[in-house]
Amino acid sequence: MLNRIILMGRLTRDPELRHTQTGTAVASFSLAVDRDFKDKTTGEKATDFIDIVAWRQTAEFVSRFLTKGRMAVVEGRLQLRDWTDRDGNKRRTAEVVADNVYFGDSKRDSEGGGYSAPSGGYGTPGGYAPPAAPVGGGYSAPAGGDQFAELTEDDGELPF
Repeated sequence: MLNRIILMGRLTRDPELRHTQTGTAVASFSLAVDRDFKDKTTGEKATDFIDIVAWRQTAEFVSRFLTKGRMAVVEGRLQLRDWTDRDGNKRRTAEVVADNVYFGDSKRDSEGGGYSAPSGGYGTPGGYAPPAAPVGGGYSAPAGGDQFAELTEDDGELPF
């Protein structure tokens, strides 16, 4: 079975960070996600407002770095939750449990300043992307302009 969701949208409110009784961090926020098609009568794109829940380090990252209006990319899974409200009515909600959350824009894009934030993020299994290789380092093509060395079948061994 597969339950995987990837969303990109803008936060509709600042994330709300809480802690469980055992001290586990949990953040909740919602994303406004545009649909790919436009309404025929108005010419505007329809927007879905999707509730997101992040746990542990991902929750800490979200509450520290994301604010209302920022673009974010969320990877996670869909979860349905049932509960009974104060009046005894049974309720159900769908929410995305975030495994990874990334910046969807730069700080300059969101604030109009000159600083460009890294497009990293934080998630349960991973973290920030490793830095790029320094300029001038790494692999260089062999002399003569040929990027592929010819393999001969002399002894059947690989040339490396």
